Amino acid sequence: MIKPLLLICFFTFLIHLTGALTYSMRLAGLRTRQIAIAMSFVSSSLLISRLSNMFQAPLVGTMVDGTILKASNSALLTLESNFRIIIFAAFLGSVAGAFLTPTMIILFQAAIKKFLHNGSIARTFLAIFKPVNLLKIIHAFRLPRLASLKNISLKNIPKTFLILNMIVTGVYTIGVLCSLLASAYLPEMRATAINLSGLVNGIATILFTLFVDPPGARITDQAFHKQKTENDVLSVVFYLNMGRIVGTLILAQLFFKPFTVYIIYVTKILSKYFM
Repeated sequence: MIKPLLLICFFTFLIHLTGALTYSMRLAGLRTRQIAIAMSFVSSSLLISRLSNMFQAPLVGTMVDGTILKASNSALLTLESNFRIIIFAAFLGSVAGAFLTPTMIILFQAAIKKFLHNGSIARTFLAIFKPVNLLKIIHAFRLPRLASLKNISLKNIPKTFLILNMIVTGVYTIGVLCSLLASAYLPEMRATAINLSGLVNGIATILFTLFVDPPGARITDQAFHKQKTENDVLSVVFYLNMGRIVGTLILAQLFFKPFTVYIIYVTKILSKYFM
């Protein structure tokens, strides 16, 4: 069980690392004056996240099936503990993403300029592996500096937007895991329970679409048109990363069991009236 868990944690780490790094696209797009290209790079970089999820999902499913076959309370408790370790891996990925943000802003700026030159995402990606570019990537590494925090301010950023970002991150982190744990508790109705992950992630999607993404995009566009400063966008990136860290470290762990109980309850209701 140890090796699959480590692999799952690794892929979870990559998923949340990639998610955190996409925030730096905002600043890279602003500095290069190529907002649309920067946003298209977000979709391209999320391919790493989707590929990681493609490998992660079957491994998690195998872990759940093994628990169901054991059919014991101790196996269920072990599964829940393992899921909490996976959530912690999401937190580590978020921390790594925040730590690498200064470096990735520089690299994304270079990637945008390269794309403007050759017009191909594939060629831009393959250029990374040239020895000369690998050396440039190493030299581009920057540690986060405490001095840069003096430019961070909450003054021009909507507070609700930041709070909802923490909640959305926490909910997204656990949505599928909650449905999988519920399926282990209700093996005879596991198909229903697994497909109810949308009840959790759906809430996060609505909040993100209506209240999280638009304010961040608005501040970036206002900075592009000189109505706000670059420091405002830097503050958005910083607080989005901090919200992601808090969301995965604290809120995801707090929400995990209540949302699992919620899915178990809905599964039982559906089985009562529709089976």
